[in-house]
Amino acid sequence: MERPAPSEVYMSQTIQPVHANPRGELSAGQLLKWIDTAACLAAEKHAGISCVTASVDDIQFEETARVGQVITIKAKVTRAFSTSMEIIIKVIVQDMFTGIEKIVCVAFSTFVAKPVGKEKVHLKPVTLLSERDHVEHNLATERRKVRLQHEHNFNSLMKESSTFDDPDCDEEEGTVSPEGTSVQSVELVLPPHANHHGNTFGGQIMAWMETVATISASRLCGGRCLLKSVDMFKFRGPSTVGDRLVFNAIVNSTFQTCVEVGVRVEAFTCQEWSEGCGRHINSAFLIYNAVDDKEEPVTFPRIKPISKDDFRRYHGAIARRRIRLGRKYVISHKEEIPLFVHWDINNQVSLSNGNVEALRKLAAKSGWEVTSAVEKTKIYTLEEYNVLCVWVEKHVGKPAHLAYHLLSDFTKRPLWDPHYMSCKVIDSLDEDDQIYYITCPVVNGDKPKDFVVLVSRRKPLRDGDPYTVAMKSVLLPSVPPCPQYIRSEIICAGFLIHATDNNSCTISYYNQISSSILPYFAGNIGGWSKSIEESAASCIQFIENAIDDRFISLF
Repeated sequence: MERPAPSEVYMSQTIQPVHANPRGELSAGQLLKWIDTAACLAAEKHAGISCVTASVDDIQFEETARVGQVITIKAKVTRAFSTSMEIIIKVIVQDMFTGIEKIVCVAFSTFVAKPVGKEKVHLKPVTLLSERDHVEHNLATERRKVRLQHEHNFNSLMKESSTFDDPDCDEEEGTVSPEGTSVQSVELVLPPHANHHGNTFGGQIMAWMETVATISASRLCGGRCLLKSVDMFKFRGPSTVGDRLVFNAIVNSTFQTCVEVGVRVEAFTCQEWSEGCGRHINSAFLIYNAVDDKEEPVTFPRIKPISKDDFRRYHGAIARRRIRLGRKYVISHKEEIPLFVHWDINNQVSLSNGNVEALRKLAAKSGWEVTSAVEKTKIYTLEEYNVLCVWVEKHVGKPAHLAYHLLSDFTKRPLWDPHYMSCKVIDSLDEDDQIYYITCPVVNGDKPKDFVVLVSRRKPLRDGDPYTVAMKSVLLPSVPPCPQYIRSEIICAGFLIHATDNNSCTISYYNQISSSILPYFAGNIGGWSKSIEESAASCIQFIENAIDDRFISLF
């Protein structure tokens, strides 16, 4: 194993039965303890003084670890600010028989340095040794901006989400009240629960929180709950040995195959305990999946909010989900293996039909959730097997055939879509298929991106069928990548246009988000940008300002 960097620590643990749940898997609570310990040691190694946990956020669980396996926890300071640091924690599991290693989870913690006496703290910069260090160092600033903007974005999304509700919630069968998922537990903080500062160990608090959250989710699923991710552990204040900690957990909302559980922790001294007046010291939001006895995903019943607090938590879960989805790029910055299809003129019919069929299958998926609704536009998202998809629905006061001709000619797209700098035809294959070269603007300080895409269009075969405009990236040897751009991929995207009547239509735009185009969507989904709504409004205006007779004569 390589030598740790100056602001990095490694922790290795063999998983014993005492660390495991009844299924022989490493318990999430035990893992959270180790994560917090390793992160604290990395922070103090860099700062040279005592540090305390401010928050732990965006923990994404990808694999389970079992008794007998070895896990290695790598905690490293990515960037130091004036008095706080961001630490990235990666947990890797190794099978001792095969030697195969897998990533269990990745997490981010923020630690604050504790001043000694009245001395002011000013942390030294992090030493950057590799290209990856530079990438994480730059992304740490973006992640910090997201954290600092979280409250403002959350409040804005709360106002927005409260303007629309699930219209089927009252009539839908199988909806449940959140009251039945409520869990309360109390713990007395003893000396073994304290850290080296004399306060309650943050990892122990997180473990207790995970326990009550799991019980809450289990009351709803009718199966085995699996912790998928943690939105945030927010440490609001300390507690000490002798405090009574009261944990309250309840399901806030469900989203098809996942559920969000909120946990609140209050601390009481002996006197506060008798007076019933505690201190709010921690909050967290944990997201669970569930599987049945055949290891198949369980679909959770819908939550039916009843009280004012139920509705507050319900809309809060919707807002947090948007922020959570939007943070995927700045948090993980995962790169995918490109899936470019090699273009072959001899296989044009198959590639074209596959392009159209993929779009129709994407549109037919169930589980779309409304995330935004404004005037003539609605935005839906679908998260399925860690793949994020977006659906933008627009109502336009022009005939469907006019919208189809305008939107299927991609050379006109830069006229209304600010995400397209240029779009030119490389090869006009026939009336239904064209290959385009597209360039897009810079985002997040990176180089601009370019695409080579096949656009396949179809008119309705029967009354009631939509007009279809499908697009996907293809690999064309005559247009190789160039150093000025980042060659990027569109996996599956396009428009389905349904006629409402002779003078209006509904346009649905779908996109299966790849890592290369996620930066263009992340801010909007997360609530700190309105780029999708603005593009949709521009599209509607572009179509509605078109003059039907004069335009159609061009075709």
